[in-house]
Amino acid sequence: MKKELAARFNDPAVFGRVAVLLGGESAEREISLKSGNAVLNALKTLNVDAHGIDWRAGAISQLMGGRFDRVFIALHGPGGEDGTLQGALETLGLPYTGSGVMGSALAMDKLRTKWIWQGIGLPTPRFVAVDTEEALKQVESLPFPVIAKPVSQGSSIGMSKVDSPSQLRAAWEAARRVDQHVLVEQWITGPEYTASILSGQALPLIRLETPRQFYDYEAKYFATDTRYHCPCGLDQSTEQRYQALALQAFNALGCSGWGRVDFMCDKDGNPWLLEVNTIPGMTDHSLVPMAARQAGLTFEQLCWIILEQSLVARGAV
Repeated sequence: MKKELAARFNDPAVFGRVAVLLGGESAEREISLKSGNAVLNALKTLNVDAHGIDWRAGAISQLMGGRFDRVFIALHGPGGEDGTLQGALETLGLPYTGSGVMGSALAMDKLRTKWIWQGIGLPTPRFVAVDTEEALKQVESLPFPVIAKPVSQGSSIGMSKVDSPSQLRAAWEAARRVDQHVLVEQWITGPEYTASILSGQALPLIRLETPRQFYDYEAKYFATDTRYHCPCGLDQSTEQRYQALALQAFNALGCSGWGRVDFMCDKDGNPWLLEVNTIPGMTDHSLVPMAARQAGLTFEQLCWIILEQSLVARGAV
């Protein structure tokens, strides 16, 4: 990958004027501000003509009036990661980073993601869609513990582990506070891994370890006791097998450019796919930059490669 980079890592003028969209109005605004500012600073270090835009009400006029040539999307959650923004940028004729409209929309929807994976035979934990109180009764078909998740939120917002049926309603209501659509999924006991995807390749896997019940919002972004293992400790053949599965899961949703696939392994070493993030975090706690470092890329080089994908979309490289 570094040889490919060396041939292109030379002329920032090729990008023209770049808008870095950050912030937004989703529940992940705080993280998006951190991600976006980190990306903005990296691009400026590389002498890219980059400008930050906080994607809030009225920002579309700022984007349209800024004579931008392309967009680096650093927004997380609904409104930025779900295909809505991608569709608007295509209407405006502005190339952008990451997945297109369909891939973004599908990956943001955990339920449809799992339906697609099931349909092509990829392993994902058993689940029940719970949009009504009546549907709560169907969860009894799953073995406890389970985990309740909002269907279209990221960063583990609104997620709760449920150890017994008596805890289910409270967990469902907590998830419903951030999304009317809720998924209740079989809990997998075992190590958690993440596979970063960059330009059609899976980067070195990261194994996550937290003393908390699961890798939640606090563990992701603020806790100091979360441990990240990269190299992940797997033998080469097993890691390659998991990387291939993650890439297949990513491609199955029509995703492209860059992203991250999260999965668990059970006690027998069987992988179980959880979700795809099409615009993962780019903070100092984030996983894609960590995997990129293991692959020999600096943060600045990672940002360059991601931005370069917007040129590919226009046939410039």
